[in-house]
Amino acid sequence: MAPSLTTPSPVTAFLVLMLCAPALSLSHNPRVSQRRSPLWRRGASVPDLGFYNPKDSGGSMLTIAPNTGGLGEPLNVIVSGKSSSAVLVDSEENGGFRNYMLAVGFATECLGQHAGDAQVANLGDGHGSLNETSELRWDYGDPQLGTCQETIKGGNHFRYWVQDGDGADSGAYFLATSYEKSIDFGHDIIFNGYNLGRDWLVGNATAQSSILPTLNITNGTTVSGSVSFSNYTYKTDVLYLSGILSNSTDGLNHAGSVGGNGVQAVDGLVAVLTVTITSVPAAASSALHSFSSPTWLSWTAVLFASLAVSLST
Repeated sequence: MAPSLTTPSPVTAFLVLMLCAPALSLSHNPRVSQRRSPLWRRGASVPDLGFYNPKDSGGSMLTIAPNTGGLGEPLNVIVSGKSSSAVLVDSEENGGFRNYMLAVGFATECLGQHAGDAQVANLGDGHGSLNETSELRWDYGDPQLGTCQETIKGGNHFRYWVQDGDGADSGAYFLATSYEKSIDFGHDIIFNGYNLGRDWLVGNATAQSSILPTLNITNGTTVSGSVSFSNYTYKTDVLYLSGILSNSTDGLNHAGSVGGNGVQAVDGLVAVLTVTITSVPAAASSALHSFSSPTWLSWTAVLFASLAVSLST
């Protein structure tokens, strides 16, 4: 004899539906539970130095520039994966990497236009060789149009890549930084321009009152300071490291103009920047500290309200 079925009351059915709804919402979008948190990544995957050495997994600390026969430029600045998680987001919003670089003095290319083929780099993170994420240029104090001036007269600039593949997910930004000549000279790199471009970026990121003495910088040199933009303040702690980038001209693009007279085109030092957001706009701070009820708490409130209704009837 088949068991008899009792039709549940409307209130009971509603309660069951409420209990199931959170699970249904998660199953509708399974990526919600799989999405990595930047804080989780920084805590569990970022090595002590704040990045993985690309050479340990088949990568390189030199880019490959197009139409050069395989020559490249040094990845001589690294924004550490131990930086504030917001800084590791490639955005001008919410204090992201591009807002930080606006504080340093770099902006997107003139009118958003990029001339020439992209360089590629392999950060040893499992992605293989990838085109540059973007290129930022010195803005001469004008974030809107200053990079047009840099394109014409030359100046500091960099291309960058993010180490975020499954093989080495540090979240660190690798920058190929240099100081270039004007467009009349085909944007060739000035003498000692890789090392100078690195150190002038560091000097601006740490608000130094004088130019860093490139020839006196050695392994273990540290520099610190703060800059601000859009009411975000960034404290940058810099550590210079050797042994990651070769002190050599081998495979180097523009080697003829950059090195010579006893000066190595690349001195073998990499500037590692750990960037901490120390203050944010009032509106952002308010939003950061406001309490947002998790989904399960909202559902619990509905359940209690429903139960109260059922008990009162």
